[in-house]
Amino acid sequence: MTNVTEIFGSLVFDDRTMEARLPKETYKALQNTMKSGKHLDPSVATVVANAMKDWAIEKGATHFTHWFQPMTGITAEKHDSFISPKAGGKVIMEFSGKELIQGEPDASSFPSGGLRATFEARGYTAWDATSYAFIKDGVLCIPTVFCSYGGEALDQKTALLRSMEAINRQALRVLKLFGNTAVQSVKTTVGPEQEYFLVDKAMYDQRKDLIYTGRTLFGARAPKGQELDDHYFGAIKPRVSAFMKDLNEELWKLGILAKTEHNEVAPAQHEMAPIFSTTNIAADHNQLTMEIMQKVAKRHDLVCLLHEKPFAGVNGSGKHNNWSISTDTGVNLLEPGETPYENAQFLLLLCAVIKAVDEYQDLLRISVASAGNDHRLGANEAPPAIVSMFLGSDLSEILEAIEEDKKYDAKQKDVMRIGVHTLPRFPKDTTDRNRTSPFAFTGNKFEFRMLGSSASISCANTVLNTAVAEELRQFADELEGAADFETSLHDLIKRTIAEHKRIIFNGDGYDDSWVKEAEKRGLYNLKSTPDALAHMMDEKNVTLFSSHNVLTPTELAARHEVRLENYCKVVNIEALTMLDMARKDILPAMSAYSAQLAEDCEKKVALYEDADCSYERETVKNLCALIGAAHRGVRKLEADLLATKSITDMAELADAYKTTILDDMRTLRISVDGMETIASAKAWPYPTYGDLLFGVR
Repeated sequence: MTNVTEIFGSLVFDDRTMEARLPKETYKALQNTMKSGKHLDPSVATVVANAMKDWAIEKGATHFTHWFQPMTGITAEKHDSFISPKAGGKVIMEFSGKELIQGEPDASSFPSGGLRATFEARGYTAWDATSYAFIKDGVLCIPTVFCSYGGEALDQKTALLRSMEAINRQALRVLKLFGNTAVQSVKTTVGPEQEYFLVDKAMYDQRKDLIYTGRTLFGARAPKGQELDDHYFGAIKPRVSAFMKDLNEELWKLGILAKTEHNEVAPAQHEMAPIFSTTNIAADHNQLTMEIMQKVAKRHDLVCLLHEKPFAGVNGSGKHNNWSISTDTGVNLLEPGETPYENAQFLLLLCAVIKAVDEYQDLLRISVASAGNDHRLGANEAPPAIVSMFLGSDLSEILEAIEEDKKYDAKQKDVMRIGVHTLPRFPKDTTDRNRTSPFAFTGNKFEFRMLGSSASISCANTVLNTAVAEELRQFADELEGAADFETSLHDLIKRTIAEHKRIIFNGDGYDDSWVKEAEKRGLYNLKSTPDALAHMMDEKNVTLFSSHNVLTPTELAARHEVRLENYCKVVNIEALTMLDMARKDILPAMSAYSAQLAEDCEKKVALYEDADCSYERETVKNLCALIGAAHRGVRKLEADLLATKSITDMAELADAYKTTILDDMRTLRISVDGMETIASAKAWPYPTYGDLLFGVR
């Protein structure tokens, strides 16, 4: 039986290992860097590198890599061995402080949005000392940031770390106003729940669409889907349970706090949830989790699908980003607290989040935008594309009472003012969760439910951190110069509620009436990635990131270009895959099948003049009609794809893919899926939805 306490963090150069292996002064210097972000002296780095190398070799490692997160959405690594030549044809194992602190991978072959040309290859990785090094597949992995020769951020993590510094600066200013001078740092924390599908590898290998795109581009619905709600929290099948056991052990070795596992709503769908970690570490851990899920699945002859919508007609997969703010003294700033002063502080933080979500709803939508997530947002299992906040009835009533200076409820008769003697205590969480809300308060955190299952959490949290930092900055500017703090605080909270309450919605986000209501309120409804990205370079968004030194206008523009280009490439690959499947497999198979039916009919009539061939004739007739429609669909998709080659503007190209190409793909799918419903199982060239969704037993 696995001893969890023994294996947990066994492959991580964590605080426990550092304290045991480093000299006291080196350990203190490194801790100071990790906690305060101060520069690490090269002499200290050399000692750390040597200890890290010795530890890694003892664990079986022969190589090291700077492990980083480029704008591809996945991680990258280049392995170098510890080997150095020695006289006499021998070698020694070395790892210097310089190699620990900085690497130099090729920067030209990663997405850069024009920041780097192919002939400008130099890029740098720099050690993120706030995230522990670890061993993966016999390689010492050093978490790093990735930047160009000119210093521009080429990765997901640099902006995230900058945003954490921004919210730390502004939150400390606000806390000092409430007399919290003991707090030295404020960090955001995240617990990202990860949804995924498991399918049989043998069936996966027969589906070109799953191999090339991660989702099924064709497929008629199975007779049974998720209608009976019998998979959600159901008994876990032995094969899946074995996968989950192995997954947990691999994650625990890497110090990843895998906590919860269960069946999700759709057949073959599951979820893993970790305990909260500091946001940059949570981002590292989630990237590792997705990679390890896929590796472990293969050991069990399974494939882990992380696409947001791998199957039509059943739930897709999201990644629920549980976000909160905590101090180094162990206080969660989104806890209402035990005293009136803590209540007032909480309400100010709450108002900062409300204002941030309202003013930067477009950025939050952009942060989760992708070609894959466009298929999921607004469907039954996911929030709509409209960003709104759920606070629950109790908290909403409190905010209403503050706004209107009226009594709270039957239990609390005080007039709602923010002064330390009159603000009543209120419960932390007495309201049901709203699964239809994109951004829901759940007691001491916000659950941002719009993220797609394959996405890095870095982008969404960078936006959240920076937007809230901006509102805290504005609040601190106003309150630091106030003659009467309590009156100014009350007026600020009251005004913020009145000006931004439109973003609060506690109802059913799936209801059609909400779309109309949201439009009346002036909220965005950005249904697709191109629609959302059209707002990325709005002046207020450029100003937000640049004013807090999170992203320069150039870096933001590069990310805009990368996101547009990625969208176009993903849809183009899907369209080409559809054409390949239709032309090479589906149309030939169905043509042969219909010809065989016609031949069978002729044979029957030859044997029995009055034979009933209604099945063959009707099926052939319907198949021929669908084959013809599919062929026309193929030709139109080919022609429209060819036409996109002449479009040079990336935004215009994305719009063409969003409308023309995706419409062509939907039309072609209707014909093909229609064929599947009337063809024989033996004649159909691919495993069906029924095979894939119910094939893991």
